[in-house]
Amino acid sequence: MDSKQTLWAGALAAVGASLCCVGPLVLVTLGIGGAWISSLSKLEPLRPIFSLVTIGLLAWAWHKLYRAPELCELGNACADPKVRARQRMIFWVVSVVLGLLLAFPYYASLFY
Repeated sequence: MDSKQTLWAGALAAVGASLCCVGPLVLVTLGIGGAWISSLSKLEPLRPIFSLVTIGLLAWAWHKLYRAPELCELGNACADPKVRARQRMIFWVVSVVLGLLLAFPYYASLFY
């Protein structure tokens, strides 16, 4: 799995971790309501698992971007330092967004 796929998997895990809190807020903001929204809180016990998966996948992506030696032939896109710099910038932007999603249950009361 390359670092791009790892970031996507981490993003999906972070969405799963914050679904119990962000989901109802987004649905209510869109004007969608109903008693069934409270059933999303049943996902709360899974939040630590999703959080650990997210952190693990982000750590793996960081390792692949900063620590793992990359075998790359000249002429390939991975040999261009601009590509590596762009990947690292995307990694940090995604990491900040995922960090905000993971921390959402702690500041969700500001929105309700």
